[in-house]
Amino acid sequence: MRSPFKFSFSSMLRQQRRLEKTVLKAVKASRKAIALSPFSTPAPVKPSVRPAKKTSGKLEEVTGFGSNPARLHMLRYVPPQLPRKAPLVVVLHGCQQNARDYDHGSGWSTLARERGFAVLYAEQTRGNNANLCFNWFRPSNVTRDRGEVMSIRQMIERMVTAHGIDRKRIYVTGLSAGGAMTAAMLSTYPELFAGGGIIAGLPYGAARDVHRALAAMKKAPDRSAREWGDLVRTASPHAFAGGKMSLPSVSVWHGTRDHTVALSNAEALLQQWLDLHGLDPARFIEGQVEGHTKRSWKDASGRVAVEFHLIEGMGHGTPLKPRAASRSRADTPGPFMLDAGISSTTRLADSWGLKKQTLLAR
Repeated sequence: MRSPFKFSFSSMLRQQRRLEKTVLKAVKASRKAIALSPFSTPAPVKPSVRPAKKTSGKLEEVTGFGSNPARLHMLRYVPPQLPRKAPLVVVLHGCQQNARDYDHGSGWSTLARERGFAVLYAEQTRGNNANLCFNWFRPSNVTRDRGEVMSIRQMIERMVTAHGIDRKRIYVTGLSAGGAMTAAMLSTYPELFAGGGIIAGLPYGAARDVHRALAAMKKAPDRSAREWGDLVRTASPHAFAGGKMSLPSVSVWHGTRDHTVALSNAEALLQQWLDLHGLDPARFIEGQVEGHTKRSWKDASGRVAVEFHLIEGMGHGTPLKPRAASRSRADTPGPFMLDAGISSTTRLADSWGLKKQTLLAR
């Protein structure tokens, strides 16, 4: 099914506006969640290397992965007997969460054990942000080779070298502030990732300070698709030189009743990445997946380059589908981890080709 992109999205936004009688309360809560404490950049530290092959089978912290300019924490899950050239999924939590909270709810480490890939969590600290939000709106943290994006880039390199990760199969996903930081990682290091999943997030360049971040959360800035795309092209000019780079695929997820990050940000994200991929917004394939609308845009090779999951009736959070019989409690509902009858974790893994496989010894 095909219909004009703007027309269909406008109808969704009208539906959202009918629900905005509670938005003032949500904005006040968002203001509290995004409050910052003073940020400082530490001096480079000498890496300390832990034995990489001896993993406990649980989420564990890693130190000494580089200069770590943003002083983030690095946690990893590596299944026993991880095969060489295995994929890596980088996961970025939302505000008021930490890595273990998000992993418990989303079940990424459970899926990694079942399907044979590694997981990396970057974790915010209260010294950087009082509410554990990634600072997605500060240029000092979302400029290539600076701040938080640089720290996350160093974590990825540590995983690649320590565990023989396939550089062609690195993916990134995150919720809310973590979703916005996912957009920042895809924008500042597009050559690094094969794909990304942005859940209740905001487009790269939506804000440059706290005031504009709060405004963008309520309504995405009014820019053309070309202007949104240019923000990414400016962030990584070397990556777009010559026009031959293979861009990451992007999957956008958003709830129709999200009053913390407005649905207009999903539209802006789609405009940004459809422009980068050179795709016509009106030429999409629409279908239903477990009761929710999914739209897909394919590139010239037939690959799904951009997709959008509109989760009917869901508020602000990561969509889950709990598995009642799971001993490992994958997809566990909790704060900002919502039972929506569809698992974004499983769907993203499937779309990235992270299928169940037999784990082979190194």
